[in-house]
This record gives sequence, structure tokens and C-alpha cells, in this order.
Amino acid sequence: MWKSFSAVGLTIALTACAGMNQLSSEVSTFSQWPAGRVPASYAFDRLPSQQANPDEQKRLEDAAMRALQTAGFKPSLDAKTADVTVQLGARVNVQDRSPFDDPFWWRGGLYRGHSLRGFRSDGFGFGLGFGLGFGRGFYGPPSFEREVAVLIRDKKTGDPLFEARAMNEGASQSINSLLGAMFDASLQGFPAASTGASNPRRVTTLITQP
Repeated sequence: MWKSFSAVGLTIALTACAGMNQLSSEVSTFSQWPAGRVPASYAFDRLPSQQANPDEQKRLEDAAMRALQTAGFKPSLDAKTADVTVQLGARVNVQDRSPFDDPFWWRGGLYRGHSLRGFRSDGFGFGLGFGLGFGRGFYGPPSFEREVAVLIRDKKTGDPLFEARAMNEGASQSINSLLGAMFDASLQGFPAASTGASNPRRVTTLITQP
């Protein structure tokens, strides 16, 4: 079961470059991958709630395939014989920000923390939360937090081997075009662990424009 995601200040950078854009994400990884174990075959594992939305989940899986291949994995021809299972998730939250936020108001300002999270706490699937605050007129344009998650388990034992989350923030709630780059960021450096959710690392990946 996934832990609830914590809100982290994030930055998105989109820079045009020969038909590509750069996406900057904050990435946290947690690894119990055994030393010497080589990535092998994988099969996607869908929670019951994800099975109810197969089109959305298929979109996530398609977007993650490139990152999994780069990490050394290959899709299993038979899910029952896969070496590992992979669970995926994505979410978008909207957060209103007050003009009275930092630097004048200490640690976030008078109206900080009024975003409501509509995404399920198990961390999988798509969701959209709408931020509500006191005195809506004090707020400028909303900022959207976008996040993807990856959980890799040993197929035979069910033990979690690797967990990753990639998060960024921008003025648009659109995430579909960013999914591939965000999963690339999540698995960059696999299977190394980062310093954790409280001190994520910045990873820049490329978005290939259609």
C-alpha cells in the first residue's frame, strides 16, 4: 500500500529546444533492490480501482514503458511468469496561492494550506483536487501540482523492491503530455535510492513533442 503523498514545493521548467522541451521534477526514490539482481521481465499490476478505469491506466502504462526499458526491464510475455510487478499512479492537485505568501508571511503565509486533495490516498489512478481558501479574491491564478508514482514488487514474494515519486508544478493541470518525461525522471538512476521525500533530488528530462 502506498503512503500518502506529502505536499512539496516544486518547479516546472519548459524550454523549447529542437522540437523538445525540458521538464524539471523533484524525485524521491526508496530502494530495497537486492545487490547483484539484474532487472528482468515485468508485468503491470492494477488495483481494483484502476481496473475500473482501464483506458486511464493504459495511458499510464504506455507512458512508463520507455522508462522501464531504459532501466533494464522488458515486458513479460506471460504475466504469471514475470520477475516483478509494476504499479503506477498519477495525480493532479490545484493549489491557490495568496499574494501574502512568503517572503512577508513566515513559512507560507496567512492562507497557506487550503488545497483540497481529491486523489485517493492509496496513490494510484487519476484525480483532481480543487483548492478553496478564505477570501477567494485575494488569490491569483492557481498552481497545479502534478505527480506520478512507481512501485516495483517481487512477483513471487510480493515484497516491495523499489518506490519512486516524481513531482512538479505549473500553471496547467494537463499531465498527459508530461507522463513519459515524469516516469523517465522517476526511474533515472535505477535502482539507487535518493535521500527521501523530505529532501528530493532535481531531475531534468526531455518531453518529445508529437
